[in-house]
Amino acid sequence: MLIRLERTKKTRVMYKRILIPMDGSPLAEQALPHAIAIAERFQSELVLFRVLIPLSRPPTKADAAIQRANDTVAVYAREYLERVAADVQERGFTAQIITIVGRPHWEIINYAETNQVDLIVMCTRGQSGLSRWLMGSISDRVVRGANVPVLMVRAQKIEPRKSQ
Repeated sequence: MLIRLERTKKTRVMYKRILIPMDGSPLAEQALPHAIAIAERFQSELVLFRVLIPLSRPPTKADAAIQRANDTVAVYAREYLERVAADVQERGFTAQIITIVGRPHWEIINYAETNQVDLIVMCTRGQSGLSRWLMGSISDRVVRGANVPVLMVRAQKIEPRKSQ
């Protein structure tokens, strides 16, 4: 990847904070090397970001069980981000972890706009046609709604490991 930036005495392009939305999948992690390359160039802070989608429910006596399930998911999400952050920090980069509950595209856009994020780096799954229309695309919604630059990385399919 080659990044060329023209600088003038009046303006200087800088990415101080880079937001990397991660859903816990290996595909989403494919954005990380791109974000790290940019962070290396600009001495940026990386923000590893996970949006938790709460389990929806009709009001019932099962509310306590659903809350426990949501709490468990939050713990696993935080532990996942902590492992990724540790790997990033071993490479010498500053990494912050954020988990938040809500609608992914809205929370990504809102966090970027209210927390001085200069760039969002995220993967797109490469859906097209009917599947994109039916499922929607978080990355498309972020690109259309964000007021900061968004770098989209097309995720490559990961081949399943063959047992020996």
